[in-house]
Amino acid sequence: MNSIRLPTWLRVVLVAGLFVLATGAGLFAYRWYNKPVTLTIAVGSLDGEAGKVMAAIAGRLVSMDAPVRLKAIETGSALGAATAFSSGKADLAVVRGDVGDLSQAQAVIVVAKAVALLIAPPGSPISDVPGLKRRTVGVVGGEINRQVVDVLTREYDLTKANVVFKNIAPADARRAIETKEVGAILIVIPLTEKYLTLVRNLFPQNGKASPVLIPIESAGAIAQTVRAYESFDVPKGTLRGAPPVPDDDLTTLRVSLYLVANKKLGNDLVTSLTKALLAARRDLIGELPILAQVAAPDTDPDAYLPVHPGAAAFYNATTQSFLDEWGNVIYLTPMVLGGLATVLAAAWKFLGVRQPQTSEAALDSLYALGRRIRRAKQDSELSDIEEEIDGILTAQRARALGGDDDAMDVTTLNVTAHRLENLIHDRRAMLAMRAANGAVA
Repeated sequence: MNSIRLPTWLRVVLVAGLFVLATGAGLFAYRWYNKPVTLTIAVGSLDGEAGKVMAAIAGRLVSMDAPVRLKAIETGSALGAATAFSSGKADLAVVRGDVGDLSQAQAVIVVAKAVALLIAPPGSPISDVPGLKRRTVGVVGGEINRQVVDVLTREYDLTKANVVFKNIAPADARRAIETKEVGAILIVIPLTEKYLTLVRNLFPQNGKASPVLIPIESAGAIAQTVRAYESFDVPKGTLRGAPPVPDDDLTTLRVSLYLVANKKLGNDLVTSLTKALLAARRDLIGELPILAQVAAPDTDPDAYLPVHPGAAAFYNATTQSFLDEWGNVIYLTPMVLGGLATVLAAAWKFLGVRQPQTSEAALDSLYALGRRIRRAKQDSELSDIEEEIDGILTAQRARALGGDDDAMDVTTLNVTAHRLENLIHDRRAMLAMRAANGAVA
């Protein structure tokens, strides 16, 4: 059975179509591989500042063409952010170390440090936590500071001292102080100018009397029991410079605000995220001073909140080397190129593109036809061979006329062709005789 031979134009179209398809698939795969990954981040604060900061960072990541992008989910508070994160509604969250379920969380960066401030109005006789006996303390922020209230109550036995903690909204704090509804307030804030100004505005502004900062002297003992906290000394004059408030370094509690990632996120993804966030922080710190508090989390294995392995690789400079990262590519590239070469060779053969025969190759082809002539069993085979001879002769004559030095000598060509014609003639005669004898029989 003769095989079907497609027209040259159709073969060219098929190969071109396959090439375009393969190129398109490669470009699609490349774009898909390099497509930025968008992660959802739960964020919230009582004054909305956390949402603004994260929106600025997300915008900066876009302008940097970072491989990781952020989509913020506003939750209203750090407690809401922790709840959204633990329920699986967000890949990332900005949380306080003492709030919510962080069992699935691993630290990426420390966003800020929040300090617990116990403050009594100007002129108050209260000088320490036991002095709050039978007083009402306004807790600015309410439920988010529940853990702070609990540790103070346990450490100083404030229940027995009849100390009452009352949740108050930030907007109601000044009124509660002026009406003596509370004898002191508890507020947990980063020590930045913005938040210190907020605290100063809760009290009358005059040079004769200053708010009273109440130390938490047992902060070290609390920190040993509840690892979310650390003991911290508020520097002299932090709240007011003249006269200084506090008038000396003051011991209190401090808690970290983390950007955390779900432990299921890939290491490479979190490494890229960490690198991009710190680059964005460098660019935005001038307009967002709170970013000055951004720092690396504790990378020790026994840290209170374990660091994500991807972030740890960035901080510890243990990211993969060039050979580690591209070793597989280097190993596989020759295999891929070899396979591609095989495909191209097959396509080249499919197109029927061949190099012009040299004189030796053409002569060998003619000699090979002699063997085929002697084995031919039908006249149609001899006709096909005659067409092949004509093709070889035509090609060689064209090359000779074109001045090709590799073209077969005309005399040799004619002698060989004459010999093959005689062989064909004799074979036809033999086949005809066999046919005649068969018919007679």
